[in-house]
Amino acid sequence: MSWLATCAGYIAPIFIILSPIISYGDQAVSMHRKKTSAGFSLDIPLIMLIASLFRIFYWPGARFDSSLLIQSMIMVGMQMALLKIALDHRPPPSNKGGEAGLPFAAAEGLFAQRPYNFWQWRSPKPYWQFIIYLFAGLLVCEVVMSSMPPVYSSYSVLVGYIGLSVEATLPIPQILANAQSKSCKGFRLSVLASWIGGDAMKIFWFFTATTEIPLAFKMCGIFQAACDCFLGFQYFVYGEGESAVKGHPLQDFSPHESAAQPQARSLTPTRRPAPYSDYERK
Repeated sequence: MSWLATCAGYIAPIFIILSPIISYGDQAVSMHRKKTSAGFSLDIPLIMLIASLFRIFYWPGARFDSSLLIQSMIMVGMQMALLKIALDHRPPPSNKGGEAGLPFAAAEGLFAQRPYNFWQWRSPKPYWQFIIYLFAGLLVCEVVMSSMPPVYSSYSVLVGYIGLSVEATLPIPQILANAQSKSCKGFRLSVLASWIGGDAMKIFWFFTATTEIPLAFKMCGIFQAACDCFLGFQYFVYGEGESAVKGHPLQDFSPHESAAQPQARSLTPTRRPAPYSDYERK
């Protein structure tokens, strides 16, 4: 077992550092080549930018393994590039509320209408303003709190738990979408396998590493791995069966009226492309 821990100690940090590029590089290249970001959820950069920035400002107080810090920095750069490409190649707005306006139009269902249309803006400027304000706010808090040693340690732990908890919630929307549709249509098996394999490597390294790995990383890592394993269970139970969501209750139409009606299209459970169908996560 000691030789396995030694191998993990060398391989896991390299994998963790490169994981942002491995996971999201293909998605960025694909959107750039196709000149469209249709099917890509902007909530992905939002979640990962918040999580990574909080993890960066967690490091001065926790001094955890440097590979995790480097990964967070690379992740910020990768997600900003991904956001820029997605905004540059966003699909045109739809006059009929169809899929053409997604992912920038409000989704249906719970939390469809966000306060102030948060992260659903048509103009690119508010997205960059939010990132700048978030970074500036964390920087100011870091400077102020670091001058008060009695409370800084508690503040640092809070920042770490917030960042890691936000990242750990990444699989939850996909779990809820699968449960609603009783299908994993659009969710690739290769992505799921990479998630579960990466989780297994990370958790093994977290508990065998000789360097400092805070408890927050271990707890949130276990939660995230449990979510990914549940996704695997859903894939085993539901498979990739067809799923269709109807926008209106069924009504009786005359043959003439039925012929005039457009064909119903098969949509994803949330009436938009599944958020994790075209990219890989660390």
